[in-house]
Amino acid sequence: MKVNEQNYVDEAEKVIQSLMGKKDQRGRDIPIVTTSKLRNLLAMSADIYNEVMNEKEEQLNEDICARIEYLRVRFLYEAGREPAVKNLVNESGIMELLKNVNANKKNYILFNRYMEALVAFRKFYVEKDD
Repeated sequence: MKVNEQNYVDEAEKVIQSLMGKKDQRGRDIPIVTTSKLRNLLAMSADIYNEVMNEKEEQLNEDICARIEYLRVRFLYEAGREPAVKNLVNESGIMELLKNVNANKKNYILFNRYMEALVAFRKFYVEKDD
């Protein structure tokens, strides 16, 4: 998946719509990630986003890069704990986007906006959480 400044909103919408129709091997609906879990993931990335926005340079410092790497670990951990998060991570390309930040301020801002769009479409398309 190629997410960029022009299409990240459309891509987020496609991901959420795709997750809503997922079925397992037996044809049963696979639950979509809850809004609260998605918001928790967004909160982790938003903490970093706030630091990134305060950076004057386009190249991010080592501390922020280390936090981004740790964010990747947290996404993997949450994906391992919950199948719904794993589906989100796989469908959305989040891990690839985080890898492609490459200490670039603009890339991290795009990643965070994509996460915000995922939360927004999840909230818009799914009426309530179970």
